Amino acid sequence: MNVRLRLAGRRHLFEAKADWRSGTMTVEGRTAPIDEWEWEAPDVGALYGVALNDRWEWEGMAEAMTAPPYEQPPKGPVLYMKPANTINAHRRPVVLPPGVQRLRAAPAIGLVIGRTAARVQREQALDFVFGYTIVNDLSIPHEQRYRPAVKEQARDGFTPVGPWIVPKEETVPLSSLMARVYVNGQLVQCADLRRFRCPPEQWLAEVTEFMTLYPGDVLFFSWPADAPLVAAGDVVRIEMDGIGVLENRIVAEEGGGGA
Repeated sequence: MNVRLRLAGRRHLFEAKADWRSGTMTVEGRTAPIDEWEWEAPDVGALYGVALNDRWEWEGMAEAMTAPPYEQPPKGPVLYMKPANTINAHRRPVVLPPGVQRLRAAPAIGLVIGRTAARVQREQALDFVFGYTIVNDLSIPHEQRYRPAVKEQARDGFTPVGPWIVPKEETVPLSSLMARVYVNGQLVQCADLRRFRCPPEQWLAEVTEFMTLYPGDVLFFSWPADAPLVAAGDVVRIEMDGIGVLENRIVAEEGGGGA
């Protein structure tokens, strides 16, 4: 499949042919194992996550959402942002902050916007999407859902993205995508879009009703309810059929931090 990517030490974007199942990639006529390349994160803009879209998470919070001070579930999209400092790349380490021993590693599908999207209709929403990428939505475990958990979600390197962007015409339909998460080679989570409360195109329409998304922005959707907890030394591998593999090692900060 054709993909768009960035490589370490190169200033420009590459169009490449990748076969993640065989583990090879062809860039500028050279074919080599994917793991021989050194990666940068794809060229993306703002990253917005849609919270409470995982049906299992929503059902698990049903009682809390009807209790004070909220007294009712949210009626529209609940967004959070992963700022530029959080962006990380395929096969780059994720450093545990001092005093933190575990992270939640939630797989997410990222919709990369291809053209300016404002007040789009659900039926045309995917026309504004260039393609898809994998996001590892890392966070320090927390209970906060209604207010931004900035200290838990916006740490340096907490959002590996990639390894590339796949144009939507090059992959399977969005509704067919499935995420599998491996920790140290062991399958620990498997989820698909049937677990989403609303399909991504509906959220895309609702989000652009009140804010404009620009080319390169990413609206992503995760499965946090059963996401694994990981510690220093663990290798997290997220596979999505039709997109590829995103892999990162969790490491302790030198001189302190993780377990």
